[in-house]
Amino acid sequence: MSKTVFDVLIERVGEHIASYEQAVISGGAKDWPEYRELCGLIRGLETAQREIRDLSRHYSEDDND
Repeated sequence: MSKTVFDVLIERVGEHIASYEQAVISGGAKDWPEYRELCGLIRGLETAQREIRDLSRHYSEDDND
């Protein structure tokens, strides 16, 4: 099965999440505000990823009707 635009978006967002998580894990934040910003970015990207998954499911369900 070929990748859909949703699959590509989910994958790309996941790559960004992993990058920010690695920055947090490795102590990449120079101070508390930067740490909070990285955590906020991760939360926001995870929310976006869930929304894309939900949209993908609804889009797929509409195609099956």
